[in-house]
Amino acid sequence: MSASLELNHLMVPSRDNRESAEFFANLLGFEIGEEWGPFVPVETSNDVRLDFATVPDADRRLQHYCFLIPEDDFDAFFARLKETGIAYHAGPGGQGPGEINHNHGGRGVYFLDPGGNGIEVITQPYEPERKRPARW
Repeated sequence: MSASLELNHLMVPSRDNRESAEFFANLLGFEIGEEWGPFVPVETSNDVRLDFATVPDADRRLQHYCFLIPEDDFDAFFARLKETGIAYHAGPGGQGPGEINHNHGGRGVYFLDPGGNGIEVITQPYEPERKRPARW
């Protein structure tokens, strides 16, 4: 296996590809790319592209995506999340409704995106040996 292997993109199933892409762009500060084929792409800060695709309800299954953000950016993100009116909670199984967690010395929150995907946003990696991006 190549030591330079990197994750390039993920196909993210959604009820409405445009709605989900705009939700992520507005909430997390990502840029929406040019729609191509069935995908509305969103570029993350580490160059992993999220390709949102409209998928029928019967074919969609719960997915989980976790985003690591700097501690200094959490308050602004969390304010935007609360503005959406989307229910959020501290734990992955719905524990602590309306609360955030403080796992591993950071802050985190769980919620569902408009496409029904499970989203987690954290400020501290769960694995202590993992390092933060150098640009932070």
